[in-house]
Amino acid sequence: MKNKIIVVDDEQDIAGLVEAYLNNEGYEVLKFYNASDALEYLENNSVSLAVLDVMLPDMSGFNLCREIRKSYLFPIIMLTAKVEDMDKITGLTLGADDYVTKPFNPLELVARVKTQLRRYTRYNSHGAAAEESSVYDFSGLYISRENHKCTLYGTDLMLTPIEFNILWYLCERRGKVVSSEELFEAVWGEKYLDNNNTVMAHIARLREKMSEPARKPKFIKTVWGVGYKIE
Repeated sequence: MKNKIIVVDDEQDIAGLVEAYLNNEGYEVLKFYNASDALEYLENNSVSLAVLDVMLPDMSGFNLCREIRKSYLFPIIMLTAKVEDMDKITGLTLGADDYVTKPFNPLELVARVKTQLRRYTRYNSHGAAAEESSVYDFSGLYISRENHKCTLYGTDLMLTPIEFNILWYLCERRGKVVSSEELFEAVWGEKYLDNNNTVMAHIARLREKMSEPARKPKFIKTVWGVGYKIE
């Protein structure tokens, strides 16, 4: 079965370009030119990934991302014409998995789509992809790599694949400080660049889902100037 991808962008030329390149890679693509039509489609259909433009006519792509994350965990890639760090952080904090800045190379977008789908496929696999049947269970936090289940004080946490992998990596190294560089390269599988705020944004999102106070978190602690650790 083909992976189904939705592209939400009111610039029809860009949406058509993305569609052409993704179709060429064997993906099924559905285009929407506003957020409302995309949300209506999602109510009755399943998709594998979404590509969202930030500037939409009826609501911002950030708000659309927030609405999608209320019910779905599939990967989201944001398209933004803005290059300021805060715009990137906003999207990642709301639950986006990646972002591409316009104007973009379509081949780069295709590569990022493939990366996110591979990660999502591993996350949802209960078979050979889960190489180790390992569990961490401490202080009310339960996380299982075998079934990718995570609970806090008995309540399920809806974690995206990246959020799960960040938490798992920190649990594996419980008591040790993990630098942002190490965490990024382990989870994203890419070279870490200076001034990369991706890890910080995802840690903030994780803490929010865990109802962790930013100043005195119980689980994911910040070691200023060094990285993060779980005690």
